[in-house]
Amino acid sequence: MSVPEERNRTMSATMSRAPAHVRSTAGTSRSDRPGRATVAVYAADPVLRVGVVQQLRSRPEVDLLGEADAERAQASLVVVDSVDDDVAALLHRLRHNTTTRTGLVVGTLGTGALQRVIECGVVAVLRRTEADQDRLLHLVLAIANGEGVLPGDLLGKLLTHVGGLQRSAIDPRGLSTLTTREADMLRLVSEGLDTAEIARKTAYSERTVKNVLHEINTRLQLRNRAHAVGYALRNGLI
Repeated sequence: MSVPEERNRTMSATMSRAPAHVRSTAGTSRSDRPGRATVAVYAADPVLRVGVVQQLRSRPEVDLLGEADAERAQASLVVVDSVDDDVAALLHRLRHNTTTRTGLVVGTLGTGALQRVIECGVVAVLRRTEADQDRLLHLVLAIANGEGVLPGDLLGKLLTHVGGLQRSAIDPRGLSTLTTREADMLRLVSEGLDTAEIARKTAYSERTVKNVLHEINTRLQLRNRAHAVGYALRNGLI
């Protein structure tokens, strides 16, 4: 058995060891309790799972499902410290379940990991440090209602990342990333100024001016300053 399969079995096994009062709805489908969101909780660490279960089990708005019915949950919560290959494998498995939508309760999550879990089908994220009862309930209900939830800072990072990908797809040579300083220096070159004159105008050293202009030529695959100016003018960069 592979490591991801063993880890996933461990995550599922924690559900079967849950106390009877947690598994009391195991034989109940969502159609039997109209108006209540059904949720399954997954965690490799039983302590993490119990913490989330204890927060939700007293709320009348949700039904906690046991292992036998977990595949029928409207919302699946995966509770982890961080995202690794084992967690990604579980998220992929849940993604193929057409009934459930997945949320992640996580300790740490960088921009790269955020993109990864979204690609794995995660629609909502909550930091464990913010996972009190009300926020967990809001997360579950939002997932069950087909909504997405992301902390504001993570949403900002995601939008920035997606914007960068879009710019790269439209302009793989980096035209969209011309900085203000680069544009100013190219504009001065187009006016016939040499390195020393540009340095005086911009208050940079001559070495900095040379480095900036060299970086433009290298990134845009241009031959020289005249080529760079012509290219920038044709593409509306200056």
